[in-house]
This record gives sequence, structure tokens and C-alpha cells, in this order.
Amino acid sequence: MPRGDNSQTVKATLGLRQVLFDGEIRPGERLVELALVERLGVSRTPLRLALMTLEHEGLVESLPGGGYAVRAFSRPEIDDAIELRGLLEGAAARFASERLQSPQELEGIRTTTARLDLVLQDDEPGLLASYVSLNETFHAQLLALAKSDVLSRELAHVTALPFASPAALLASQEGLPEWRETLFVAQHQHRAIVAAIQAGQGTRAEEIAREHARLSRQNLELLLERRDLLDELPGAPLLDAVG
Repeated sequence: MPRGDNSQTVKATLGLRQVLFDGEIRPGERLVELALVERLGVSRTPLRLALMTLEHEGLVESLPGGGYAVRAFSRPEIDDAIELRGLLEGAAARFASERLQSPQELEGIRTTTARLDLVLQDDEPGLLASYVSLNETFHAQLLALAKSDVLSRELAHVTALPFASPAALLASQEGLPEWRETLFVAQHQHRAIVAAIQAGQGTRAEEIAREHARLSRQNLELLLERRDLLDELPGAPLLDAVG
């Protein structure tokens, strides 16, 4: 594929995903190609490739008569996606432990963990935004330590679904009374994962990483009691019957 076409496909994919997560097109609604071409500023071929990508991710579904419609996600589907993310990140932690060749390979993730510690000691405004950014770095570094392209591809697929990524629910936590406690628990798990990897304890690293992902399910439970906070999150319009 020519480079220009690839750039247009990426633009179409990112733009269409954002349109769906923002709720501009509701679940069950048919996607009209001409309207999307005009909205996203791309031609039909990149748009069709983007639709195929989003179908593979599970965000849209093909219709019997042709075309696509936006998918809705039930609470069990979201729980399953989070659990599957935990399985994959658990595997990443175990691979990291088994494939670690030098303690120096952990310098990056140790630095990120230390910076997260400092953020949690700070009472200044913007704490959560700093935490979210560093948390994303931590998870990316953990995946890199696994040294598995296959695992990276599968994790990217899972985290494309609503609320499945490590940062998906963090943005609304500040409105919850338990938000600081949750962050301290998550950070304790970050430190424990790194320690287990360094010690060559692959099974322990895997178990902690899986438990770490389950914090997202607990956060979702809390947010369901505060629908005003949940509705502000990207992807919330795609939820169905989660109340």
C-alpha cells in the first residue's frame, strides 16, 4: 500500500474510533459511508479499510445486507475484556521475568515506578493526570520487557475495546471518595510486579499483574454508582445494560 494511502487509513481508523467513543453515532445505528467520508476527510478506500479494522476490534459489526453498524457492549463483555487484558498482562509479566537478561533492562520501569511514588506523595492539583501518564508508561514498559510481538498485537486488540485499557477508567476516579486509596493499591502492585520480575519469580509476577487488572473491574463497580462520572468517559455511549 502506498504510504499516502496508509496515512489516510490511519487517519480514518483513529477518527472513526473517536466518533464512536464520543457517541456521535449510537449503538445499532448504521454507518453511512458518504457521511463518514465527509466527516473524516478521507476517501472511500481508507474508510472501508478502517471499518474492517474496527470490525476486527469488535467496535462495529457487519450487517446481513452489507455495510456496518455500531456495536453495543454489555457489562459481561466489558468484564471479560478486562479479565482477558489481565491474562495477557500476566503473561507479559511472566515472560519479562523469564526473558530478563540483565538487571539493567529494568532501569526504565524502575524509574517510572519511582516517579509514580513521588506523584502519590504530592497533593498538588493535576495529580491524577500525572499518574495516568506514568501509568501508561509503566504498562508499555512491562509489555516491552515481555519481548513478544504476538503478545503486543493481542493486547492492542483487547485494549481497543471500551474500558479495557489500563487508563480507561482512571480519568473519572477523582470524583470518587476512594480514588486515592485505589491508586495506592495499584502502585503497591506496580512495585510488587517489578520486584517479582527482578527476582525471577515469573508465576508471582503473573498473578500480581492479573490481580492488578482486576482493579479496573472494581473501579467500574464504583463508577456505575456514579453514572454522572461514567458518562463523561470515552466509550460510555457504547455501553448497554450495565446499570
